[in-house]
Amino acid sequence: MTRDLQVRLQLPRADFTLDVDLRLPGSGITVLFGPSGSGKTSILRCVAGLEKARGARIKVGEETWQDDAARVYVPTHRRALGYVFQEASLFAHLDVRGNLDFGRKRIPSPEAARTLADAIELLGIGHLLGRQVAQLSGGERQRVAIARALATMPRLLLLDEPLAALDAARRQEILPWLEKMHLELELPMLYVTHSADELARLADHVVMLEQGSVRAAGPVDDVLLALDGPGAMGEDAGALVHGVVAERSAQWQLIRVDFDGGSLWLRDSGVDVGSQVRLRILARDVSLTTREPVDTSIQNHFPCVVESIAVDSHPSQVLLRLRCGETVLLARITRRALFDLKLEQGSRAWAQVKSVALLS
Repeated sequence: MTRDLQVRLQLPRADFTLDVDLRLPGSGITVLFGPSGSGKTSILRCVAGLEKARGARIKVGEETWQDDAARVYVPTHRRALGYVFQEASLFAHLDVRGNLDFGRKRIPSPEAARTLADAIELLGIGHLLGRQVAQLSGGERQRVAIARALATMPRLLLLDEPLAALDAARRQEILPWLEKMHLELELPMLYVTHSADELARLADHVVMLEQGSVRAAGPVDDVLLALDGPGAMGEDAGALVHGVVAERSAQWQLIRVDFDGGSLWLRDSGVDVGSQVRLRILARDVSLTTREPVDTSIQNHFPCVVESIAVDSHPSQVLLRLRCGETVLLARITRRALFDLKLEQGSRAWAQVKSVALLS
């Protein structure tokens, strides 16, 4: 039985018509990404039945929620979904336990209590059950709101910029919990954001939107690494690297992450040796040389092959796609550097990585 999500709809907006036809994976996190006003939240609201699009077909696995051609429309309260808003919509007159019980009681199932208990443990909120909503931090409120959504035993979880209302410290507090959900739940999620950091940390699949149209869609690595796609534009252009923590240096407070194509030393953040990790390397932090570097403070470098070259958003620069073993990186350099180094498609070079972000 297929678990794919089908989302086809048209919805007139003030400045454009939202027009999408998507088939999304029925597992993991699909991020709807784009600037404010591009149609991300409207898609979520249509999937939830909070807005009614025209010419729509919305299907979760074998379950049809809307099909205008067949005159099928399932109201919101009958759709097996959980919805988490930007602002945690908790009942101020109830404590945390009361808010969670409200979600559980929506589902007349003996499994609901077990599901809620699992959500409380997963999100680490057991110690908050007796607290009043006013006593919670922003990050705690959102964790409670997510647990309440999970308590309804949804087939699909919708998250509408759940970190947008939080300050930087609270965002960093809640991101590890979202990553834990990502790893432990077999539940498809649609996640709306305009944050490149959240996209890089959480996405398995991405849909890039602009003015109501899909600019690109697919597995996150493929979309971010396409030189002719929107993921390669701007200061956030870069690659995701998947590796394993292979060594810890107590002397230098560093860890070594091995990946297919080389290894990287980065600041020790306490990740256990043997852990699988996701790294983010921005194109602006990758430089190139035609000889193996020596006597340099940039200690992360490895051989690569130039796979392709594209003109960047500014004519003074180019964007290179590099193959390092089975790993692909992007590098942004000037056209002058490209000329001086005599680099072209197929050239061998050494990639030097100035900065690496450990995401998860």
